[in-house]
Amino acid sequence: MTTQTLWPSKSNSVATATTLRTALSDMYRGFVEFTHNGMALLGCALAIAAIALAARGDLRDSVEQKALGWLLQRQDMGIPVDPVAAAEPELVERVTAVTPNQLPKQQANVAQWLSRKYRVAPEPLSTLVAEAFTVGEKVHMDPTLILAVMAIESRFNPYAQSPVGAQGLMQVLTRVHSDKYEDFGGQMAAFDPLSNLRVGVKVLQECIKRAGSIEGGLRLYVGAVTTDGSDYINKVMAEHLRIQSVALGKPMPTTFPIYSAMPVPAPVEPELAHPTQTGFLETAPTERNVVHPQTPAVENDLSSS
Repeated sequence: MTTQTLWPSKSNSVATATTLRTALSDMYRGFVEFTHNGMALLGCALAIAAIALAARGDLRDSVEQKALGWLLQRQDMGIPVDPVAAAEPELVERVTAVTPNQLPKQQANVAQWLSRKYRVAPEPLSTLVAEAFTVGEKVHMDPTLILAVMAIESRFNPYAQSPVGAQGLMQVLTRVHSDKYEDFGGQMAAFDPLSNLRVGVKVLQECIKRAGSIEGGLRLYVGAVTTDGSDYINKVMAEHLRIQSVALGKPMPTTFPIYSAMPVPAPVEPELAHPTQTGFLETAPTERNVVHPQTPAVENDLSSS
């Protein structure tokens, strides 16, 4: 019995090859068409995004900040970890610097203006401005007054020390107010900017409460003994009005009231003063995170912040 081997005919081979070529050709054309359409869609999306960014300044700033953050994150991933810094993660939490564009508009304006005037880096100064607004809101004290005291006392030098022992940003007499630093780790916290700011505000609040007015409180704060303290009061109040004008976007004042310090009366509960009595200006109501100027209320515990 003879076995016959059946081979595919030549026509079947040609048909198979033709079908394969047709399928590959269709796949190629589909890929090209898909790529072309995808690039067109991508181009349209980019064009729309560019138009939106050009029309919306706030959106553009947000995108820039996110892009910068992503780039910095990528850069940090490529930097070897310092074993000393890695062993003390609390150091990262103590970083006290932010950029002005991370702050609300009023605070950013103040930080940039103070940075230029006092030749201080804007990043750490922005943190002080933000803290002054936060603490000021809590104790009902105008934050621009807090910043004015810092400016006149230390010119924003956290390591300043006077011949009589006043230390830090707010030039607090550490030996007199050592108890106020206990919640911040002891007397050496006088050289920590945020701790000194909070203690200084607490001391200033006590002085204003005792005197019954901002001007009288400033006289007590500076500890005027041989003079009436009017020179110091006028400097602080003038700087207070300048900083407040910057925050509110108003023209810089060219003239300032002259204050004459009066004898300090016996301790009394302060009465609510009218804006004309304190030198405060009306704060713009539309701004976010705006602290409306008020006279100091009952003392709050700053150390709990």
